[in-house]
Amino acid sequence: MTARTDLHQHAWPVELLDALAERCGPGPRARQEGDSTWVLELQGEPDHPLDERQIDLHRRSGALFAAGLDRALLVPPLAIGLDALPDVDESRALLATWSSAVRGFATPHGSSFAAWAAVPAADPDPRDLERQLAEGAVGLALPAPALADAAALDRVGPVLEALARAGRPLLVHPAPPAADAAAATAAWRPALVDYPAQLLAAWATWLERGLDEHPDLRVAFAALAGGAPLLLERLAARGGPVDRARDERLVYETSSFGPRALAAAAQAVGADRLGFGSDRPVVAPGEQHPPAVAGLDPARLTTVAAARLLGESVAAGAPVAPALELVAEAA
Repeated sequence: MTARTDLHQHAWPVELLDALAERCGPGPRARQEGDSTWVLELQGEPDHPLDERQIDLHRRSGALFAAGLDRALLVPPLAIGLDALPDVDESRALLATWSSAVRGFATPHGSSFAAWAAVPAADPDPRDLERQLAEGAVGLALPAPALADAAALDRVGPVLEALARAGRPLLVHPAPPAADAAAATAAWRPALVDYPAQLLAAWATWLERGLDEHPDLRVAFAALAGGAPLLLERLAARGGPVDRARDERLVYETSSFGPRALAAAAQAVGADRLGFGSDRPVVAPGEQHPPAVAGLDPARLTTVAAARLLGESVAAGAPVAPALELVAEAA
């Protein structure tokens, strides 16, 4: 049976929070308030409280099964810039702390949780990746700016080649907005402007160059690649590579989008290019059920794209409607 998968959750193990509490330099810090509440201090953003629901993976394990899911894949804290600290060695050490903590939880709890690997942005060393894959990581998570343009893609080329040799997938996830931009805007603006812009740039780079330069790599883009499937008519109108946007090596993870957008995305790229992700606990601490979308089988939403991405076998099922053919028009 194909595992029902949430491709995108986050974890805040106490071991990492303890390490962040000891930091003095720029970037993320943490402090404890009371017995079970922590507060993340993020540069240029309001303090972010974390309660037991967000920290305790034991609780989330039960909620996972209540939602009809078999497993969740945990993403390293790329959105707070843990991979991009000024001190590369500190980034490497904190990422290792996170990885060790979530691995220590996942191992005795069967296959309910697994983790994506991460490497320091300033030193994407294939040896770091290979070690984490050997320790059980399912693939590599990169911040979207690592694929922002051709030069960025070249910098991470060696680590992507190592990932492809291992037959493991890539997840592209937002990075934090620039500190000065975050400080000057409403709290909701990064999620509506900065994150989608990062993801769309990475997606465009991948269509233009990544698919050819790394043909064996399977890639998932968080948050529908910033809403990319909803822009395919515009892509067609500009003579862009619409067929590449529907390539079977690509998965559009669904977090933060609702039924209307997901129905439109399924029409644009095909239902089996969409893979369920909740972004829990960032988006919805108390809810992680796959959304009810007209015309989409929730069982397929949690299985088909995830299995293809992870290189697993896909159980036979009913055929789904193909993507719509787009006719280029002036826009």
